[in-house]
Amino acid sequence: MDNQLTELPSDFERVLCVVAHPDDMEFGSAGAVAAWTAAGKQVAYLLLTRGEAGIDSMAPAEAARVREEEQRRSAEVVGVDSVEFLDHRDGTVEYGPALRRDIAAAIRRHRPELVVGYNHRENTYTGKWNTPDHRNCGLALLDAVGDAGNRWIFPEAGEPWAGVRYAAMASSPAPTHAVDVTDSVDKAVASLEAHGSYLAALGGGRPVDVRTPLTGLFRATGERFGGRLSVGFELVVG
Repeated sequence: MDNQLTELPSDFERVLCVVAHPDDMEFGSAGAVAAWTAAGKQVAYLLLTRGEAGIDSMAPAEAARVREEEQRRSAEVVGVDSVEFLDHRDGTVEYGPALRRDIAAAIRRHRPELVVGYNHRENTYTGKWNTPDHRNCGLALLDAVGDAGNRWIFPEAGEPWAGVRYAAMASSPAPTHAVDVTDSVDKAVASLEAHGSYLAALGGGRPVDVRTPLTGLFRATGERFGGRLSVGFELVVG
């Protein structure tokens, strides 16, 4: 079938995941991260906000503290101990040189061969309108890959790194590749469950079952990937 997904290349050693909010990686992609770290890959997270606008019942300063703590615990579950937060404002992240510079600086520091971002397209895979933070951060990441390799763009942001070979965008409505997460489902579930305060807010204080929707997502993706439990990515640059 022509809509089958291709296995994401694995010939990389270092990965930098750049997303807008705590929990963005955990809605599926953390399963891939767990598979990579189990295979000996080095993975780092860059969060562009602290998710301070994500809990309606909690003041932003407190929400930022809580969500940062939850994100660090969540990352640890899947083998990530490098988690950096920037201070772009949750909900109003602006695309532009400042955002590109911050991401390019991180690429130059971490020197990844693979960067992972979140859906940069106008719509989500469910057909809903995508949020400005996701669109702006995704586009800025793709642009920052080129910026990071040009020493005359943002020269104050460190020595250039042109070694990014792949950019994989999570939760895209147009996935092209997939990663087998058969052996990392439990870690994927636990990493999302680590966002307890955020999930409680989503559930109105009631327990939230994350295993069922996550495994459903993995199975649905697997229908296009040889029946294996998997998570999809849109491979944008190679």
